[in-house]
Amino acid sequence: MALSKQEIKTAYPLPSYNYRVEIAGVAIGFSEVSGLSISRETTTYKESPTAGGAPGPVVMNMPSQRATASVSLKKGLVKTTSVATLYSWINSIQLNQVEKKDIYVRLCDESGNAVISWKVVNAFPKKLDAPSFSASSNDAAIESMELMADAILIEEA
Repeated sequence: MALSKQEIKTAYPLPSYNYRVEIAGVAIGFSEVSGLSISRETTTYKESPTAGGAPGPVVMNMPSQRATASVSLKKGLVKTTSVATLYSWINSIQLNQVEKKDIYVRLCDESGNAVISWKVVNAFPKKLDAPSFSASSNDAAIESMELMADAILIEEA
């Protein structure tokens, strides 16, 4: 039995290529985003055995504070936007004025409307890589930026 259009829209996964990235409210076209991971550090507790209990210490692993987020963004090098946005952002750190920004990665439906968003909180650049150069290739020049952030939150639209 064939599925209706509405059933397909609700039951099928969204394609990963239909997304947009906003840095401090400005949409910038990135070709790849990775590292949107939410994780916790762990703490190990060791307790002495109780009288009449099992021999040896009792070991418990417990979640502790949120792990630092590291997000990687890649985009084609475009003369007008690359220097104006990414380079100037990482260059501002030299002046000891870290400008932290919130970044949204929004997964969109076929109409371009955001369905789910990952909010990267208080991100700042930690590394900006220039493209790899090769005289035997005709690939686009891709620059990448690595960001450090306080947290990653998931928001539904």
